Amino acid sequence: MGGRVARVARTWAVVLGVVAASALLPAAPAAAHNSLTGSDPRDGARLAAAPERIELRFLATPKEATTEVTVTGPDNVAAAGGAPTFAGKRVTVPFRPGAAGLYIVTYRLASDDGHPVKGEIRFTLTTGTPAESPSASAPPTTAAPAPSTALPTSAAPSPTPAAAEADDDGGTGWLWAAGAVVVLAALGGGLLLRRRAARR
Repeated sequence: MGGRVARVARTWAVVLGVVAASALLPAAPAAAHNSLTGSDPRDGARLAAAPERIELRFLATPKEATTEVTVTGPDNVAAAGGAPTFAGKRVTVPFRPGAAGLYIVTYRLASDDGHPVKGEIRFTLTTGTPAESPSASAPPTTAAPAPSTALPTSAAPSPTPAAAEADDDGGTGWLWAAGAVVVLAALGGGLLLRRRAARR
């Protein structure tokens, strides 16, 4: 009876040992293999207001040298506002919002066991930054013609009348000078006649 109990005890010891070993063996590779545990915004979120940054949380601490994070928006436009920053198991990327639509955050990093880990999260902005109107910034294609300051040919003054006026002024001046001479001669003659009469 004692031998039978001993055999049963040894059998249970072996079974328990195998179970314990099988439970412990996969634990080492699993601990070495990194994975995403959460994000902000969460995958599939719909947001009316754009977040200032995007945060990714991992099972193990990611290495800065082997971690890549990209953010793209509608029409595959880059939406990362700067380089990612690392704090423990968290990776944060500044977000630069654009048009409303689907945004994709793609990550790629290396685990301690050497296997690459990659994936993505997606969220939607229901309101985006309005695009600048081309009519407000584009210069006008045609410039309005400048008003002409030149006088029409019919209104331009002719030099001939000016010359005629100069000639008229010159002739009138000679006539006035001759008249003055005559008047002065008459006055002089009258004075001489008066003096002679006074002497007599």
